[in-house]
Amino acid sequence: MFVLLFYIILSSVPCYSSPKRNDAPVIGVLAQKVYSPQPNMTSYIAASYVKFLESAGARVVPVMINQTVEEYKTLFSSINGILFPGGGASIISSGYERAARVFYELAIEANLRGDFFPVWGTCLGFEQLTYLTSGKLLLSYSNTSGVALPLIFTNETKESRLFKGFPADLMAALASEPLTENSHRWSLTMESYNGNEELKKFYKVLSTNTDGKVEFVSTVEAYNFPVYGTQWHPEKNAFEWTRPYIPHSPSAVKTTFYMAEFFVSEARKSFHRFDSEEREQKALIYNYSPVYTGIKSDFEQIYYF
Repeated sequence: MFVLLFYIILSSVPCYSSPKRNDAPVIGVLAQKVYSPQPNMTSYIAASYVKFLESAGARVVPVMINQTVEEYKTLFSSINGILFPGGGASIISSGYERAARVFYELAIEANLRGDFFPVWGTCLGFEQLTYLTSGKLLLSYSNTSGVALPLIFTNETKESRLFKGFPADLMAALASEPLTENSHRWSLTMESYNGNEELKKFYKVLSTNTDGKVEFVSTVEAYNFPVYGTQWHPEKNAFEWTRPYIPHSPSAVKTTFYMAEFFVSEARKSFHRFDSEEREQKALIYNYSPVYTGIKSDFEQIYYF
């Protein structure tokens, strides 16, 4: 009887342990300066980045420029990841650069002590990451402003965290169809990457591209940190319609959502939180309304601050 009872109890115990997971991730998106500021419109975030993250189950907090380091530290301890978006700010000296540097350094320090915190850079954000990691401006001109390209995957892709969950048919489409939209005039060439020890030690190159003359890095992930970057724009395929070269095919849209799902799944591993529900509610992007700008802008909608 005792043996029978033992086996009944044993059979009811799960043979696995569920890892801890944060199912209410909050991700910061860095704002940047408006070229022609007006009252209550001095900085902005393109709404497509917000939709990108929300589509995978995250909520968004705008990270304002020109805040104090202490304010950034408080926000860092409250959110579960940060996205540095594309745009036109200086990656050497700007409110965007200063805020990105604080969060990047806090993220590195946190991850080193086991406090998981992911960082993502898109286009300008990718370029910012290369500067923050290397301490040098290593970008070169490329003819890549307004073009969709297929990715040239490297051998590192097979073992990558970022592309691990992508279905085989989507990976094949990414390698053969122009699904990734590029809106940049500056790129990190493979020559510059290979010539910089800091970048080589920190990032593995998952894909490259070429403008016909220059081979440049298009997707990276850090070896030992949850830091990721794309020179291309995964958010545009599903949420931006102002330019004819933005791809909107089923595979292009799937790319948007698989990229978003991956980064949000990384943010779910972070357990930072606001010290009160009231502070969280006041910080969320829901307190602002996007403005339709598609008639005169590269972005369909913009949040102004």
